[in-house]
Amino acid sequence: MSQIHTQLLTDDASGLLVQRSFRLRIASGPDQGKEHTLDEGTTMVGTHPDNDFVLADATVSRHHLEIRVRRDGIEVRDLDTTNGTKHGGMRIGQVVLSGGARLRVGKHTELDIEPIDTSVDLGAWTGDRFGDVIGTTEPMRRLFSLLNRAAPTEATILLQGETGTGKEAIAEAVHRHSRRNKGPFVVVDCGSIPHELIASELFGHAKGSFTGAGADKQGLIEAANHGTLFLDEIGELALDLQPQLLRVLDRRQVRRVGETHSVDVDIRVVAATHRDLRAMVREGKFREDLYYRLAVVATFVPPLRERKGDIPALANWFADRMGRGGWTQSPTLLEQLQQHDWPGNVRELRNVVERALSLGTAGASAYLSELADSQPRMPAVTADDAARPSMSGITPTSPDVLELPFKDAKAALVENFERDYLTALLARHRGNISRAASEAGIDRNYIHRLVKKYGLEVDRG
Repeated sequence: MSQIHTQLLTDDASGLLVQRSFRLRIASGPDQGKEHTLDEGTTMVGTHPDNDFVLADATVSRHHLEIRVRRDGIEVRDLDTTNGTKHGGMRIGQVVLSGGARLRVGKHTELDIEPIDTSVDLGAWTGDRFGDVIGTTEPMRRLFSLLNRAAPTEATILLQGETGTGKEAIAEAVHRHSRRNKGPFVVVDCGSIPHELIASELFGHAKGSFTGAGADKQGLIEAANHGTLFLDEIGELALDLQPQLLRVLDRRQVRRVGETHSVDVDIRVVAATHRDLRAMVREGKFREDLYYRLAVVATFVPPLRERKGDIPALANWFADRMGRGGWTQSPTLLEQLQQHDWPGNVRELRNVVERALSLGTAGASAYLSELADSQPRMPAVTADDAARPSMSGITPTSPDVLELPFKDAKAALVENFERDYLTALLARHRGNISRAASEAGIDRNYIHRLVKKYGLEVDRG
């Protein structure tokens, strides 16, 4: 007996994890109303009796279609038929569909591919960590429950959240909990590789394919074969390279720069970004088809300010991992840790613990007090603010920011700019988000998200 093939994914509308299966249903033609559930493996469609789904339409070929359920959609291949297969009015050879669709096969038959979704009960997470990622607060328990369900599958995962929230550690934990845990875990930081080198780094190159290519080089995608490829900061990937990555995800093949043949790769992809990829799709800065290939299971990693109950355990864990004494969480020190807003998130906490350890127990509290005094506070937005020109653009960069890794420092500065810009923008328009969005040239929903992200108090009076 064949097994029904299912996909694990997050529903766009609800954000819930669902198990999706598919069925074929004839919408019009001689076989109208006929149905077939897509099973594991390949489903053959045509008029010959040995097909899995047999049609009576004489304009359909004996072996017309080959349909396969993949981890990221439905692959449909026309078998070089006389009357062809059309999708969206266009004749197709091979296409990967991310959801439901209608196909015309032959001259008279319309065939619907219909998704059937069933909610997945994640259950309650009872542990205090997932891999090396610590968390006992409710947002982290929900995240761990979802990851625990998704990790053993082959589903592509998109981790969204601010810089420093631990997305790489989460991706590695997913790899360890998967069936690929004996294979490599390869990290690609799309934001740190120069544009002129990223094609070579991702796909590899052949000797002599460009100046300086003195030998054949295996790309990072190839290096992840039989393992997990982690695409960090995928939102930074240049638009002209996105089609090449899409082809890799569609075909599971990679072609080195300067070569004409492709190499098969068996990879599981986890991607991460601090950007709003949906907004980038609307702005034409990120391909919609690539977004849907990556966001099969999409989830958010909460910032540290939304899970402050995890701070004591995280601080102790960092201190233990550093193997150094001098860390004692006195009530005063714990209160200071809880009051800080942690713009750099978990990575900032790790840096604070390391600095505090180097200063000793007595110096830890003093250092955190200094950190709290230098931390900018976000004022409420009032109409009077519009009349005052902002001088934040010429404020010297905080020494604490300059001590962070480049990527974290850049993210902290960008977030400071977003807060200052949004404060002045909303003040000029007296809290009217629609007019503010029109002036700034950005989507009003994006402004709503930023207002929520930075906890702005919008004074409409």
